[in-house]
Amino acid sequence: MIHDRYQLAFKLYPYEKHADQQASKPVRHAAVVIGGGPIGLATALDLGLQGLPVVVLDDHEGVGQGSRAICFSKRCLEIADRYGFGEQALEKGVVWNLGKVFHEDRKVFEFNLLPEAGHKFPAFINLQQPYFEKFLVERIRQANAAGAQIELRGRNRLDGLTQHESHVTLDITTPDGPYQIEADYVVACDGAGSPTRKLMGLDFEGRVFQDSFLIADITMDAPFPTERWFWFEPSHGAGASTLLHKQPDGEWRVDFQIGWDVDREEELKEENVRRRLDAMLGTDVSYNIVWTSIYTFQCRRMKAFRHGRVLFAGDSAHQVSPFGARGANSGMQDTDNLGWKLGLVLRGEAPDALLDSYCAERRHGADENILNSTRSTDFITPKSPVSHLFRNAVLDLAEHHAFARPLVNSGRLSLPCVYDHGPLNGPDALPGGPARTRPGAPCPDAPLSEGFLLSRLQQGGFTLLHINCESHAPPDDLPVPVSCVTVETEAGATEAFAERYLGTATKAVYLLRPDQHVAARWHHADPSEVAHALRHALAME
Repeated sequence: MIHDRYQLAFKLYPYEKHADQQASKPVRHAAVVIGGGPIGLATALDLGLQGLPVVVLDDHEGVGQGSRAICFSKRCLEIADRYGFGEQALEKGVVWNLGKVFHEDRKVFEFNLLPEAGHKFPAFINLQQPYFEKFLVERIRQANAAGAQIELRGRNRLDGLTQHESHVTLDITTPDGPYQIEADYVVACDGAGSPTRKLMGLDFEGRVFQDSFLIADITMDAPFPTERWFWFEPSHGAGASTLLHKQPDGEWRVDFQIGWDVDREEELKEENVRRRLDAMLGTDVSYNIVWTSIYTFQCRRMKAFRHGRVLFAGDSAHQVSPFGARGANSGMQDTDNLGWKLGLVLRGEAPDALLDSYCAERRHGADENILNSTRSTDFITPKSPVSHLFRNAVLDLAEHHAFARPLVNSGRLSLPCVYDHGPLNGPDALPGGPARTRPGAPCPDAPLSEGFLLSRLQQGGFTLLHINCESHAPPDDLPVPVSCVTVETEAGATEAFAERYLGTATKAVYLLRPDQHVAARWHHADPSEVAHALRHALAME
């Protein structure tokens, strides 16, 4: 059951014959992205905003069916804001910070995902994935109108791939027949079933959990608040656990845990979906079913995300269970990490070895997500009577005792990855500096006298952030441009900014990467130290 808007309104890049299909020999492109989902589109936008030509090959002609991903995190919105559509997503999305956990009919406790003030974006918004993809396509068209070169080729299916020392040859099938192109680099963002991965004979490593979950997106007029509600063993009996989220356009996401040994075809019949919904909502609630699906928890990843000139991102590289909102959000962090590195390599401003750091850092991120997702899955779906008894004892304790609440895991929600011990990290020479802004960490936003910090950083480039110290222009012989931002805490910077970037220090210098992660920080840094840290962050030494 699919709502019409998922089938018709978002057919965004219908097939058109391209000159490449009639060329006498394969045309070479700098970068080719496989897959037109959110990660593929974001990767193309990142490269296009850097002034690099990029081609997106998609076997469809627009966004896919169903709402799919709906929870987009604060970090994801900050990345979207850097790409130019964060505020648009925020305006359309349903903002929420509060979650509640229930056991049977009892509320165990509630939690606030963003208890501190001073951030431009909320902890999460709920927004159907087709809207997120639509905003990406609209932003790509705006960028193209301003001079970017981002091609979206619908109904161009990848059917073959051959790697060479200097490029990759791609075999493509279209309604007008096959053709070939070449690419300096290929980024595979073609989903969990990645045809690219299969063509290369690669696979995932990890676990598949023996349980099934039924998603039902419905429209209804109900008095539920804009919060994330999760029930363990709900008394209505419609599932072993149930999750409820509000979405835009009067839609609600309901998620039922239905067990492993089920007939999926039977469970997806409308009368059986309605049986579960009626048990949960009551027969007096009127609703329409928009979309249904059944999924299985999987926590898996590729052994390596880079294979020669082919790089994998998003679900094509790793899979986690949907509880915790780690799919699209971690994929956007892949793009955030890869885009600037691939751009520098394509422009000849950094060595090819810089791309190895993408694999190292994002594999670390995937392992962190898999660990947290596995813990969530084990708590939500106990595998033995003893683990079930333990889980329920924790829930009982959590209702009355705060110490037990951190043990309750109904899907710990996505947080940005810190690249501790990352290969590009420089010195941490800021005594008293806050742990949250150590090298490898993403920059937390903070309010300034006017606006927010992240909006002032160099968009797509390196930034030197001087706090309470004289700003020195970077040396002229740096391998890439570096911009400077100076903040004086006595001239309007907020207490939140000082807490997040100074701690007990009185001044600081930060070298920030294009993806707004900290490369290095000092109490004082001379030009040679900055140059050395920058070259290290570019994998030049």
